[in-house]
This record gives sequence, C-alpha cells and structure tokens, in this order.
Amino acid sequence: MTHWRGKEPLILASQSQARQSLLANAGIKFESDPAAIDERAIQATSGLSAPGEIASLLAREKARAVSARRPGRYVVGADQTLALGAQIFNKPSSRAQAADQLRALSGHCHELHSAVAVARDGKLLFEHVSIARMSMRRLGDAEIDRYLEEVGEAATSSVGAYQLEGLGVHLFERIEGDHFTILGLPLLPLFAFLRSQHLLGV
Repeated sequence: MTHWRGKEPLILASQSQARQSLLANAGIKFESDPAAIDERAIQATSGLSAPGEIASLLAREKARAVSARRPGRYVVGADQTLALGAQIFNKPSSRAQAADQLRALSGHCHELHSAVAVARDGKLLFEHVSIARMSMRRLGDAEIDRYLEEVGEAATSSVGAYQLEGLGVHLFERIEGDHFTILGLPLLPLFAFLRSQHLLGV
C-alpha cells in the first residue's frame, strides 16, 4: 500500500540503500536518481565548518541538481556528517582508514547531523537538520579488527565505519536521537512538509 498522493513518484536523489528502505517501508512511492555532484569539492569551496551547515548545503545541492533535470518533480536530497568535536569525518576509503576512525571514536560521544531538503524545478522548498548523539564503547585494537573482519566492505560504505541497523549496534553504549536521523533521513519533518503539500495520505 502506498501513502503517496503525488501524480508522479517522489524522487530520492540518493543511492543509499538505508534511505531507500526507509521510504519503501513507510509506503512511499519513489524513484532513486542519485545526484552526480562532487561533494568534497563543494564542501571545500563553501567556506563552511559547522557540520550541520555542511550537511544542509550538500542536501540542498543534491535536491537542486536532480530537480533541475526532472521538471515538475518533487526531489528529496539528503546528507549526513559525523562530527567528533571540531573534527568532521568522511566515509573511510579503506579498511585501514575505517580502523583509524573507530579508534578515534572509541570511548567518545560523536554527533550525526542529518539534513534533508526538497526541491522542485531547481527551487528549494524545504530543508531541515536533525542531530543524534552517539556514545561509542571503548574498543581495543583486537575488537576493532574483529568487527572489521565481520562487516567486510560495509565498513567503507558509511562514515564512522558502522551501520547501526547491522553489526554496528554492538559498538555503542548510549544513543540520543531518533532512528531515522541516525540512518540519514529525518522522516518525521520530511513527512510533515509533504503532508502540508497534500502529497501524503494518512
């Protein structure tokens, strides 16, 4: 059953399986059309340093880029940054870098800033940022190595080298924030906006 009331499916400007699953499980009819933007170049030239602002910028750029080539369609862009104090993390490029990230996060509380934006015909209609605070257990090198061996290539598919919906949940001792923010798509504020546009049914 779909709760989507738009004439055409919603477009998700992302290839993230977690984000796609969130929309599918919520009964939203959508298409995935990833945005081909250089995220690191946009971040580097933006002059921004606050993690929430960076996440918002990238979510907006993704939504606008895809909506410009998909006229008349509602496009959702999303992005997530991980911040440990003033340090911002990107996805690890290798197992060694994943191990470095886990060692840095071990025993500390970090923040996930998840941004969502909606655009149509290149015009921004809505944006929102939610924050989750994640307290990781203190991990020894042997535990990190064992975890990375178990998760394999998945360690390099998410910033922080973990997926909370999988084995990554074992790395944490406390979490403050909603499930959707942690998975990178704040659904509740997004759905509130879509309902205001008469695009969602009850």
